[in-house]
Amino acid sequence: MSDCNISKECFGKTKEGVDISRFTLTNSKDVTVSIINYGCIVTNIIVPDKDGKKEDICLGFEDMEGYETNLPYFGAVCGRVANRIAGGKFTLEGKEYELAVNNGPNALHGGLKGFDKKVWQAEMEGNKLVLKYVSADGEEGYPGELTTTVTYQLTEDNELVIEYTATTTKATLVNLTNHSYFNLGGQGSVDINEHLVTINAETYTPFIENIPTGKIDPVEGTPYDMRTPVRLGDRLKDVNSGTGYDNNFCLGEVNKTKHAARVVHPPSGRVLDMYTTEPGLQFYTAYYVDNLKGKGGAEQFPTTVLKPGNTYKQRTSYKFGTL
Repeated sequence: MSDCNISKECFGKTKEGVDISRFTLTNSKDVTVSIINYGCIVTNIIVPDKDGKKEDICLGFEDMEGYETNLPYFGAVCGRVANRIAGGKFTLEGKEYELAVNNGPNALHGGLKGFDKKVWQAEMEGNKLVLKYVSADGEEGYPGELTTTVTYQLTEDNELVIEYTATTTKATLVNLTNHSYFNLGGQGSVDINEHLVTINAETYTPFIENIPTGKIDPVEGTPYDMRTPVRLGDRLKDVNSGTGYDNNFCLGEVNKTKHAARVVHPPSGRVLDMYTTEPGLQFYTAYYVDNLKGKGGAEQFPTTVLKPGNTYKQRTSYKFGTL
């Protein structure tokens, strides 16, 4: 159970004049998480360090203008399909669908106006924040009316739990994620070099021009082997031609909660543990984010097809602590 409290305040207006609210979840351990009902965006995560000093460890913007006009997807829920669909096309049940293209020739994170750019209906239900969005049949080229619910909960164990469900009126694709960027040294820190990252994955999916090749390769003997802690400053120059990580790691069985990753920041003592029911973890070190003014085993991936009568479900959580 969580004794978390939730407060609500005005965050601003969209360009169309729609009021946006910010909800702040607070527990008794001095951890607070703030979320707006525009894009389900996590705007702030404030946690203490080993000396009790509190910092915001989640990248973002100060106001609605920042979230509406910039494209790093800071803190947002991406959908209907997170990541890229090659060529902006897919075939389902014998019919080809053409999507909105917004990343070269590809469809990225749901299209021109994905879930990250939508106003969600928000309700406070006890110690949970529940957000709902109904995506119309044909929106961004996807078939079926998709009803999606995202629930945020902050526990007394300093765990931010995110649960997703979705149902559809027609067979469609759905693959949701939260796109938060973390810096355990504080969101204003100059780099991420001192972070020690562990990813509990024996395999990863190689790609060409950001599109997976379909292969699943072992991490052993490669710069993608992070089964023991890796200092990012020692490894970033060795991956993806020196640009850093933007890779999918294979976690294993779907619908089973797994300890996917741990990040430790020794200077502050902050620790982040990530758990998920998903079969993959995208690890991205933000090499496309620049010049922005922010705030202070052999595995097969499950289908992303969702059919009427079935419910898409997943759960991911981030647990914060100190050494």
